[in-house]
Amino acid sequence: MSDLPNCPECGGEFTYEDGPLLVCPTCSHEWSPANEAATAIDNATRDANGNVLENGDSVVVIKDLKYNGGVVKVGTKVKNIRIVTGDHDIDCKITGVGAMSLKSEFVKKA
Repeated sequence: MSDLPNCPECGGEFTYEDGPLLVCPTCSHEWSPANEAATAIDNATRDANGNVLENGDSVVVIKDLKYNGGVVKVGTKVKNIRIVTGDHDIDCKITGVGAMSLKSEFVKKA
């Protein structure tokens, strides 16, 4: 069996190469693997400085964040983050606060 990726449109496994493109015979979708990798990097979650964030990274809060019942102070280090989809794109546990969702624009990579 080939080591080509499945079709990003329909998930078909019978893709083949046609010059620089990959083609799915099931749905006739054509795509470039180089563009697909660049798109994945462009859609990555980034911190306030533009660094790409990944699951398990540590970040530092760069702004006082008020929440229901308290404040997360500037400089608070958060370990082992998890990237999720949505407006608040980081799930984490903060010592002394508990589970919380943060926006990536208010943190920087540690």
